[in-house]
Amino acid sequence: MNKPRARALGLDLPGHPGPCNALTDVPGVRVGYSTLIEERDRRQVRTGVTAILPRGHQPQAAPTWAGFDALNGNGAVTGTHWINDAGHFTGPICLTNTHSVGLVHHAATQWIMRNHAAQFRRGHAWALPVVAETYDGVLNDINGQHISVENALQAIESATGGAIAEGNVGGGTGMICYDFKGGTGTSSRRVRIGAASYTLGALVQANHGMRDWLTILGVPVGRHLQQGRLLARENGSIIVVFGTDLPLLPHQLRRLARRGALGIARHGTPGGNNSGDMFLAFSTANALTSEQLSASRVALQSIPDMHFDAIYLAAVEAAEEAVINALLAAEDMPTCKPAGHMCRAIDHDALLAVMARYGRVVTPSGD
Repeated sequence: MNKPRARALGLDLPGHPGPCNALTDVPGVRVGYSTLIEERDRRQVRTGVTAILPRGHQPQAAPTWAGFDALNGNGAVTGTHWINDAGHFTGPICLTNTHSVGLVHHAATQWIMRNHAAQFRRGHAWALPVVAETYDGVLNDINGQHISVENALQAIESATGGAIAEGNVGGGTGMICYDFKGGTGTSSRRVRIGAASYTLGALVQANHGMRDWLTILGVPVGRHLQQGRLLARENGSIIVVFGTDLPLLPHQLRRLARRGALGIARHGTPGGNNSGDMFLAFSTANALTSEQLSASRVALQSIPDMHFDAIYLAAVEAAEEAVINALLAAEDMPTCKPAGHMCRAIDHDALLAVMARYGRVVTPSGD
């Protein structure tokens, strides 16, 4: 079911999104999913893989400039030691559940070696895939490790541009957000620097927060919508991935990634002890092949720091809206552990009624 997104419902969100209001508004960026919703030997499988390809399916390996930051470290993102040292990574970014990181890493390595086969045959190329996780053990038989190499490869190979699915898809399939059904969400912003126009997008795997914390556009929504509460404490995480065509250097991208904390904080999370709140930012600008990167000198462009207020604001707004879109797209899902309960998606009508009481509903934009 395609549910209305935040702007289509009339929520009074700031900023100017791109045409699809998605990470895929950034030129060249592709997103794919593998979603598992089935029963296996009486076990509930509700999980998957999300793949982000910053440079699409191009056959030539091209490092992508990046920066990483974390608010709370109860989680894992592979490849970040190299990102912090070298300022770049090569290949896809994959999001999945906590107990499938190793398998998805194995699949992503296979894909990198196969997609860039000539470079691995000629010399000593190596693969350090970026794989991030959040915990879906309330709704999914996470200990069964049901994701296969083929599932992960399907997510990578199916990646496409344009409008993308949200909610119960990919790595977000079995996730819970503010004690409502959560999952995958995305948004984007247009940014003008001087005479040039750029795009900044965010994609989240939202699996964090408690009901009483939930705040949307300053409205204490969670305190009003108390029915169907499920969790006694927070036991999830959130991954925020920013992508942009702004020419930014690695140290600037790390500062951009840090703004993910401010974006998710707008919904009220303090970054709970059990939550891994981790943020990655990449830029598709300054494209260089691996061979060019090994030259004796390279030239890179960058946006001067004095222009960053608009960039930071775009990132905060995009992360904020992406979480709301994840909540609005999600569908009810039965629990796995403990069994016998239902994790409810947020009710659109009830949400709008609360938002209207605080004057935060406008004419829907059609997005």
